Formats: sequence, structure tokens, C-alpha cells
Amino acid sequence: MPVWCCRCSLAGHFRSYSSPETEGQLLNSFVQYFGDSLGRKIKRMPLIEETVLPGDSVLTLPVVIIGNGPSGICLSYLLSGYRPYLSPEAIHPNPILHTKLEEARHLSIVDQDLEYLSEGLEGRSSNPVAVLFDTLLHPDADFGYDYPSVLHWKLEQHNYIPHIVLGKGPPGGAWHSMEGSMLTISFGDWMELPGLTFKEWAASKRRNIKSDRVMPEEIACYYKHYVKVMGLQKNFRDNVYVTSVSRLYRGKDDEDRSQLNENISTQHLEMEDGQKSLIKRNWEVRGYQRATDGSHVPFCLFAENVALATGTFDSPGRLQVEGEDFPFVLHSMTDFGAAISKGKLRGKADPVLIVGAGLTAADAVLCAYNNNIPVIHVFRRRVTDTSLIFKQLPKKLYPEYHKVYHMMCTQSHTVDSNLHSAYTSFPEHNVLSFKPEMKCVLQSASGLKKILKFSVALVLIGSHPNLFFLKDQGHSIGHHSNQPITCKGNPIEIDPYTYECTKEANLFALGPLVGDNFVRFLKGGALGIARCLAIRQKKKHELIENGDGGGDGVP
Repeated sequence: MPVWCCRCSLAGHFRSYSSPETEGQLLNSFVQYFGDSLGRKIKRMPLIEETVLPGDSVLTLPVVIIGNGPSGICLSYLLSGYRPYLSPEAIHPNPILHTKLEEARHLSIVDQDLEYLSEGLEGRSSNPVAVLFDTLLHPDADFGYDYPSVLHWKLEQHNYIPHIVLGKGPPGGAWHSMEGSMLTISFGDWMELPGLTFKEWAASKRRNIKSDRVMPEEIACYYKHYVKVMGLQKNFRDNVYVTSVSRLYRGKDDEDRSQLNENISTQHLEMEDGQKSLIKRNWEVRGYQRATDGSHVPFCLFAENVALATGTFDSPGRLQVEGEDFPFVLHSMTDFGAAISKGKLRGKADPVLIVGAGLTAADAVLCAYNNNIPVIHVFRRRVTDTSLIFKQLPKKLYPEYHKVYHMMCTQSHTVDSNLHSAYTSFPEHNVLSFKPEMKCVLQSASGLKKILKFSVALVLIGSHPNLFFLKDQGHSIGHHSNQPITCKGNPIEIDPYTYECTKEANLFALGPLVGDNFVRFLKGGALGIARCLAIRQKKKHELIENGDGGGDGVP
């Protein structure tokens, strides 16, 4: 099966393919992406057989970003040459931070020492650069203030780093598939990206934003518009599915130059004949793009650096109990909403069984409640557990969630012996199994078992990233090796200031993959990565100018 790739020097090994309606269109788009200077070198992007091994001279992208949600969009914005500076009239409310900013006012934040600026700052992220960037964009937001950003942005074309952003759908990622009737947990202002405030966008679209919190549909439209208005479209490819990200290897003779140019860690591998030692080099990214006719067009890209920005919505969390694969056990609000809209639950005597104590589960309770569908709500924690998300939300700003929490506390099955008609909670209960006759076996903390009848079950206990395209599904790059990557329990282990994976050089991660679930904080990941790559690009250009070799990068 042929693939299209960014390769220009193996012409002797290529067969001739002619299907311009599919492959040609995609290849031409990449020629346009590389620009006129490279376009002159590549008259036609060649196709290779999947069995052809990489050659020594490969046209390699500096950066491939996997994921086109807010994390990928923000990183593309910074890599496109946009630079944040301290505004001339700005005074940050933190006097120590303001003094540090004044010391290098002439430099963009990308060109400053992020560790120095981050020192001493505190916030609701464990990543210091995320806290830094958030306090620059939204000073003292956690104290209830609505101070304007102390930054202003400049587009500096010479700082552009060629890159491409691969996404399964339109820019905005998972926001396009979220339940549209619920309000975001964060304020609209906190969901915005640098350079375009959410209020500006809403005003330009003549949208009537009635409250600080908005619907996911509004946020999805904002992100899609952001890519367009900021001129980032040339870097984005939609309907793209990545199936493999793997290392290329080079001969030992290139080791010294590799370490000099890219500061990568060497890992020697002996070939079967024992004659040649190999080291890790660039990345090979494979996958396919879904064409308008539904066909799949395979591709192969090569990259010096890969940034993971996939979020955590790919794989819903599962209970791993007997019967969970029955068709009446759902794992997403989308499926639940579809069942309601199709009238499948109308007139059902048995309640809906909702499992989970997070905000998505609360959304499901509200959705069922508002559609006059009785609910059995099962969760493992005590209602007094201080780690419950409801404990962290102000009542005035989130009245609907506190309504659910009030029902969780007051309409428990323990209050009286009878189930409530509209809603009944089962705190400190686990699901043991689902039965084919639409029954569920619960077990309390004391070990007492109950069997309940339901019409449909909805398991909403979080979600996990699907990193199947990485070796061992990415388990090796987490804080706890050989365990699945999760936002809270086992995020990807990174350098706190560059966001480079500590266990895999030239692989970066940001957003929920490193523990930053809120859009407010994922922007810090883009800042850290942009600074790291800018420094390396500068060093590479200096080496080229001094005649020390250019490596595989794009000139």
C-alpha cells in the first residue's frame, strides 16, 4: 500500500503512482505548507512503499503536533511567531513578579528565563510555567479579580518554526463533540486563547453571552474562528488519524553530531549481525487522512520533534466489571443524549442508573431530571468527602451543580427505606456487575449487596487518553512506568520548564496529558515548548552558519 511522505531524495527507489484525486491533492497541500523555497525543491511529493526503509537524507519537519484542541492551537500560535511582551502601561499586581518583568521588558516572555519568572508563584496547577502564564494572562483570577492581561502580542515572522497540526476533526478538538446543553465549568474568559478575547469574538459574531459561563458549542466555534483569524490554517490538517509514532535510528557515526545539534540522549541498539550500533534520531509519524468520499489515504511524515496535545477524551473510563459491554450500558453523555432525543427512554418505568460523582455525572443527572426520567445515582465516595468537585465550586456561580450535590446528600437511599421517585443516591457503593435482564448488583462499604432494576446505565467515571500510536501505548513515559497515562493519577513525566518528556528526548506533551485539565493552564505548556524549540532552532542556525553541519532539519 503506498503512502505519501515528506521525502525528496530517494527517487530511485520510488514507483510511479497516479491518483491525483486522492494522493495528489494531499501531497500538493504539503508542498504549499513548506512554502515557496522548499516547493521549488519538491516538484512532486514522492510516494513510497510501506516496506521501504528511511534513507540518510530526509526532508524533516521541525515539529509535528498531534491534536488540534486548544493545546495544539495555542502551541501553533506561538510557533507561528507570535510573541508576548509586557504591555507598556501594565503593572502586575504581584510586585515581585512585576519587578522581574521590568528587568527584561525589551524581551518577549518566550526569550526570558521561565524558571526565574515562575519562582515563588502559586496556583491551581502543579506545573510552574502554567501558573506563570496564567497569572500574566489573568492576574489574580483565583482571588476573584478581573484584571486585564499584562501582555501584548507581536507577530515576528523570523521566529516562525515550521510545524503541522494533525487533528481528527475541525480545530477545537473534543469541544466539537461535547454535550451542547450544558454550561462550561470555567468562565468564558478562561477558555480563551492569547491574542483574541472571548468577549471580542462574541461581539464580532453578535452573540448574546448571557453569563460568564458559556456552552461548549460557543467555545468550539471560538476555537475554529481563532485558527482562521490568526492565520494558522496553513498549519492545520483535519480528518487525520495518527496510527504510529516511532523513532528512526541512525548509524553510530552520526552520534556526535546528533548530540551537538539536538542534545538527544543516545541509546545504542545492536543489530542482529552485531556489526553496527544505532542511536535514536528523528520521529516517523504514520496514519491516514479521511477523504471527502470516505476513503482513507495513508501518509508518512518525519519530524525532529513531536508534541502530544491529544487531551484525555479518547477513552471513557470503565468499571471493568461483568456485563459492562451490554448495549444498555453507556459510557458517554453523547450516547445518553441520543437515547433521550430518539425517545428510547420515554415512558420507561425503571430509572436510569448513573455511576460517578464528577461534573459529567452531574450533567447526566440534570439531563435526566429535566426530562422527567427517574435516576439512581451510584458513587464510591462519601457525600462529605472534601475532594468532591462540588466542594470547590461557589454556589452562586454553579447553582445547578449544587442542586445535584444537595440531592446527593438529602435524597439518599439511607434517608428512608423507599427509593425516591425522581432521584435516589447510593453513596459509598460499588457496582459489582450488570445482568442481562437490566439489573445491577451493588455493594456498600459494609459489604451489603443490593440488586436494582434500571432502564439504561450510564458509566461516567472520567476518561483517559488513547496513546495507542506510541510504543506500549505510552506507558513508559508516565510518572509510573508500565501504567496507563491518566490526567490525575499518572500524567506524562516532563521537564517542568520545557515540557519535554524526561524519558524520551524530542517528545513533548502538554494539556491534560501532563495534568493541566483546564484551558487556563494548558497555555503554559505551549509557552514552555515554544521557548525550548526556539533555543534549539537558534543553536542549529548558529551551527549551520559556522559550517558545522545542518543535520536533517528544514533549512
